[in-house]
Amino acid sequence: MITNPILRGFQPDASVCVVGEDYYIATSTFEWWPGVMIYHSKDLVNWRLAARPLKRRDQLSLVGDRNSGGIWAPHLSWAEGKFWLMITDVKTDQCFKDTLNYVMSCEKIDGEWSDPVFVHGLGFDPALFWDDDGKTYVMSMLWDYRPYKPNFGGVASQEYDPLENRLLGEAERIFEGSGWGLTEGPQIMKKDGWYYLLCAEGGTGFSHASVVCRSRNIWGPYEISPYTPLISTRFAPDSPLQKCGHASFLKTAAGQWYITYICARPLSLQRGNCVLGRETGLAEIEWIEGWPRLKDAGKAPYAVAEGGEIVLPDRSVTLPAPPVKDGWNLFTVPPLHVFTPEGKQQVDFSTETDFDECELPEYFHTLREPLGEHMSLKERPGFLRLYGQQSIASLHNQTMVARRWQSVYFNAGTIMEFYPANYNQMAGLTCFYNTENYMYAYVSYDEERKCRILDILVCDQGITTVKLGEGRVSLPDNARRIRLEVRIEREKLQFYYGWDEEGWHPLGMELPADHLSDDYIRDSALVFTGAMVGICVQDLYDHSAYGDFDCFYYSEYYSE
Repeated sequence: MITNPILRGFQPDASVCVVGEDYYIATSTFEWWPGVMIYHSKDLVNWRLAARPLKRRDQLSLVGDRNSGGIWAPHLSWAEGKFWLMITDVKTDQCFKDTLNYVMSCEKIDGEWSDPVFVHGLGFDPALFWDDDGKTYVMSMLWDYRPYKPNFGGVASQEYDPLENRLLGEAERIFEGSGWGLTEGPQIMKKDGWYYLLCAEGGTGFSHASVVCRSRNIWGPYEISPYTPLISTRFAPDSPLQKCGHASFLKTAAGQWYITYICARPLSLQRGNCVLGRETGLAEIEWIEGWPRLKDAGKAPYAVAEGGEIVLPDRSVTLPAPPVKDGWNLFTVPPLHVFTPEGKQQVDFSTETDFDECELPEYFHTLREPLGEHMSLKERPGFLRLYGQQSIASLHNQTMVARRWQSVYFNAGTIMEFYPANYNQMAGLTCFYNTENYMYAYVSYDEERKCRILDILVCDQGITTVKLGEGRVSLPDNARRIRLEVRIEREKLQFYYGWDEEGWHPLGMELPADHLSDDYIRDSALVFTGAMVGICVQDLYDHSAYGDFDCFYYSEYYSE
């Protein structure tokens, strides 16, 4: 069986593109650089990273973008012998969002993508639709800044000339929403003479959903499906997959129909915190009298036995009509398992590097920009040298290299050499959500003790504390290779340290790993990314201090 999610750990807003027998998925990266992740598969089972289209500094600047701003909901398509990508760069989060929408293209998925061309700023989640009459359209949700209007104003569409890179005519609102609320993520597919408009609704939390409507005319009016929502877990608080919505249609070369969709895995039933962020799932759909419907939507998908064990129902049960609550279908929850593939699904995403490569491994990201001259794999072969810049709280220029959490059972660590001259110079290992939510085990200099020290910084919803204080660890002058590790077990996070051939010692007390989640942080800010783990250096004095990192490992020891 394929077990959802198919893309694990902070992989939201999947846009599917099918070219022959090749399947591609593009996902959001927000403030992390390079921008947009594109995955490729031949069997829908295992997906490899095929491209990161935004990787050149001159393509786009995310410097200064707000946390959970940056690149939202990319849309990938194939037409005119090219791949086409639409992206939004979200700059602000007030009554104005400053949603800058761009289009870019490339003949090969892993080639050099063009510079993004600005299209408009009407709203986020832009998409291209290539009609069979040769016309092309740009659509997006319609953002309305006026306080006396709903911010989510429906779906706007406008004709577009991709060769001249210009809009034609005027933008028109084609759909105002189903009533679920917060209509976004529009995509159009044409089938049997119908234009099917697929939208995300309900926000990105536990009420998230996808809805479908259709029309014979691309400009509408659009009729809402009787099977609404197409997918949601709003009425299924015990589902191990939550926040299901923001779907994308997928038709295989053999003619089967699926959707990809956002999902999240709470640490506990009844909607616990989802530390791994929003991930990507796969579900089969069927067509009933011209309407798509989740294949197993007519039956309750899960039962919970004693001890919280998930019991899947008998898949041979005949599908009845879906139960309805307040006009919405109740059981539109995707099955945890999809189908029995020929290949074996990857479930362990452990990685390790000793930095002998010419380039950083592809699973690494930096914040908001490439590091350029602030990073080197050549100055000291076999080491990653990172030069410190601004603080770990900066929205602008900071030096961090990090990767996604893809499991809630893992160890991650590094060995580094670092000789700070003052307390403004720091380096170490961090579990990081954003600049207002992180846990950081670091080496710095203590002018009172006149030696290097180890301490922990914790920033919780913008409030920063130094955890060890007088209990900070003094490092001997002859300690050369500092070892740092973090061990994650669901909601528990523990740092460890050692040096040279010394054994491991706990650093500080156990910390709450589940605080690095959308669900915990949303008490103070609107966020929707995921937990990362990585290494970083800061020099708040003159940006000259550097740390040399000999390795970085991320080792999963149990997969769910």
